[in-house]
Amino acid sequence: MGYVRLAALYTALAFVANAATADMAALEALRDGDMRKLTFHTEPVTAALTPFDDGAGGEVSLAAFQGQYVVVNFWATWCAPCRVEMPTLSALQTAMGSDRFQVITIATGRNDPVAMDQFFQEIGVINLPLYRDPTQSLARDMGVMGLPITVILDPAGQEIARLQGDAHWDSDSAMAIIAALTAE
Repeated sequence: MGYVRLAALYTALAFVANAATADMAALEALRDGDMRKLTFHTEPVTAALTPFDDGAGGEVSLAAFQGQYVVVNFWATWCAPCRVEMPTLSALQTAMGSDRFQVITIATGRNDPVAMDQFFQEIGVINLPLYRDPTQSLARDMGVMGLPITVILDPAGQEIARLQGDAHWDSDSAMAIIAALTAE
């Protein structure tokens, strides 16, 4: 990324960080590269509270993550773009994970837990949860059509942005967007 673009990116970040609430136009200005596919909603959309498998034999819903910004990635073990994207989501969690932000991943459809674990081992992901949506109920209720799909939830649990397809979530642009959202 050129110095001029980087300077513009961080200038926009500083502008957003100083705003009392995140200005969607300023957030959109931070989109570069793959993040251009990230669409911010003009109004927050209520996220489904359909339960999904927590990986330990219990159930959880997206309500459990209220109070923080959450990047929710829907994926599957058979999804080739997911294999490329997942390490970038892991890097985003490593760089930016906090009590105000986290990345969660939800394997939707028929994904064997052993195969999911192997998938993560093969690509070196050790810091993301192995949640499952085996009946695709949550995915259906969230309007997930194709994989991967990534949504961003605000602390109220509402969807504020969506990206269809894979992206580099460890890019300067993605990190600037998350930093702008989580700035106090």
